[in-house]
Amino acid sequence: MKTLVIIPARLSATRLPGKPLFKINGKSIISHVVKKAKDANIGEVYVATEDDKIVYDVKKNGGQAILTSDNHKTGTDRIYEALDKLGKTDTDLIMNLQGDEPLMKVEDIRNLHKQMVQTKSKLGTLASNISDKKLYDNRNVVKVITKKSLKNSEFPEALTFERKLSSTTENTYHHLGIYCFQYEILKKFISLSQSCNEIKKNLEQLRALDNNININVALAKASPIGVDTEEDFVAIKKIMEYKSE
Repeated sequence: MKTLVIIPARLSATRLPGKPLFKINGKSIISHVVKKAKDANIGEVYVATEDDKIVYDVKKNGGQAILTSDNHKTGTDRIYEALDKLGKTDTDLIMNLQGDEPLMKVEDIRNLHKQMVQTKSKLGTLASNISDKKLYDNRNVVKVITKKSLKNSEFPEALTFERKLSSTTENTYHHLGIYCFQYEILKKFISLSQSCNEIKKNLEQLRALDNNININVALAKASPIGVDTEEDFVAIKKIMEYKSE
């Protein structure tokens, strides 16, 4: 089974512009993510971006990158263009790995891929346990509610995704920024118009659920912080610099 990992990235992020090129241990955040994807060893890895500076940085650090349009509304639309431009439409599985999560565990990337291959799921993602109740109220931490409790060997369907919850709900987890699509499902997904829920909550995965495309969820061992704010970057920088000592 042929798998391709594509990492969408852009400099013009609303909350923290320029973050893909922020440096940690002398290397950009996007290049750290590329290394994690390569270490997972599930397929070729590319960065899809609208910015020449990101292409240059990724290639300088030994990665592969492709320039895409600057008109995409979501990262998934961007990865489909990259897939098409690369001429790799014979790919079975496409992993969409977010470019702002340098602490994503290699074993969790591998686990999602393994679940997709074994279950033949059409679309899968990862989530981790919520250890701090304050996260329920944090809009930058996306929550997923699943039909069943997440266990290491199971891959239940998602009921919905939320940015903010007023109270704890059964089978609620911290959603991580990673998706794995079957090719035909990715092709269908990008052909669909943005749904009202997707636009309202700014969560593109709701486009799938609103169009009866199931999303299976696997349990991740770690709960990495994404770089959404300056505070996130400082926290991640401290963790990664400490680990390198």
